[in-house]
This record gives sequence, structure tokens and C-alpha cells, in this order.
Amino acid sequence: MQWGTFTPAHILSLVAAVGLILGLYFLLRNRSARCQTVVLGILSFSGIAAILYNLVAWGEPVQYLPLHLCSLNALVLPIAVFTRNKTLGNLLLVWSLGALAALICNWAMTEATIFDWPFNFYYFPHVLEFGIPILLFALRLVEKDPKCIGSTVVISMASYTVVHFINLAINACGSETVNYMYSVDPNENPMTALFYQVIPYAYWHMYMVLPIVVVYLSLLYLPQLRAMAKKRKEEKENAVLR
Repeated sequence: MQWGTFTPAHILSLVAAVGLILGLYFLLRNRSARCQTVVLGILSFSGIAAILYNLVAWGEPVQYLPLHLCSLNALVLPIAVFTRNKTLGNLLLVWSLGALAALICNWAMTEATIFDWPFNFYYFPHVLEFGIPILLFALRLVEKDPKCIGSTVVISMASYTVVHFINLAINACGSETVNYMYSVDPNENPMTALFYQVIPYAYWHMYMVLPIVVVYLSLLYLPQLRAMAKKRKEEKENAVLR
């Protein structure tokens, strides 16, 4: 059975992804923090396994370097899990959206057969790359902190900029053309093509994502932001009373 895009098989796979993440949560929620960290840490290496598989399986390693957002997520994820680093954990709340987008917009894998090796090394790593960052916060292994919004934006755009110059360096060699993070040719991806309609310049078109990320993070951290605002208000009132 082919996976397809928005076919019954594809839709069921998205439902199964939610079920898998929820299943991990209920399996781990009453376990110790150490057990939770070990289990999620082991599962977090699935993305690195997928990177290695793609580098070898397709015979075109230059086209499968770990330079897309999902691959960067996969490289950072084990570090974030085992260190429970707040900055990295909060960063992955944004980067994990790339994995979700890859599951929903699976155009490159529409002809994959369910449960064959290409499917397995695409589907399961992306599910875990999306789900594990959420589980880190749901299980309270990492603190959700709005103060990390700045570091999340800076690290994300710095990573994108570095990847863009790697694209230019590889393309300048002339042997192969790459387009990691769609920084060189936005028309390869429907979403980045829309960005390009607004900012018709390669590389710069991706800055359209900044307001989207800021709005997303503001909604994500809304309870914490309200609590901070309330605390500041109380501190000002107390200062006046003194």
C-alpha cells in the first residue's frame, strides 16, 4: 500500500502519530525522571539513524547532508534530552514543527510503501522528532521559559544563514546543486514559494517566517507571559506602597 498524500493511509498515519506520542506520555508519566530521560534519549537517536540511512541508501550523500531543519532537529534532540537543557528544549519547540510539516506535507514520499525501509526511516523519526520535545515539557523534564524566545529566534536564523552559505559553497563547485532549507530556490517548496511572493529575494524570503514564529511562541508561552506581567504589576504596586 502506497502512503500517498491525504489518502486514507496518510491520514491514518497522522492519527497513529498522535496515538504514539500520547502512548509514550501515558507509559512514562508515572516513571522516574531518570527512566523518562533514558527512554526518550534512546528514542531520540532515531533521527540520527535516519540521517545515516539516507546518506548511504540513496547513493547521493551530498543531497542528504543533515542540513534541513528536521536533520538539525535530529542532531540536537539527543543532547537536549540527556542534558535537559532549557535553551535547547525551548528551541526544539519551534524546530519540531519542521518534523510535523514533513509528516503532513510528505510530497517527497508519496510513493513509499507503508512499512518499507524508506517509509520507516522517514515516518518514525519525524514522529519522534515532533513528539519528544513536547514530551519533555509534558513530563516536566524541561521548563518552558518565555525568556528563551530570543535565543530560539537567534539560533534558528543563525543556523539558516550558515546553511545558506553551505548551499552556495556546494553549488559553486558545480558538480551538484543543493537547496537545503530552500534558501536558494524557494519554489521547490509550496510554503517557501508563498514567502517568495512577498519577499522576492532568495535567502531573504525566509525572514517571512519570523512574525509567524513570534506569534506562535507568544501563544505557546501565554500563561507564563501572563504570570510574569502579573508579577511585575504586583512588584510595582508594592513599590508604590512603600
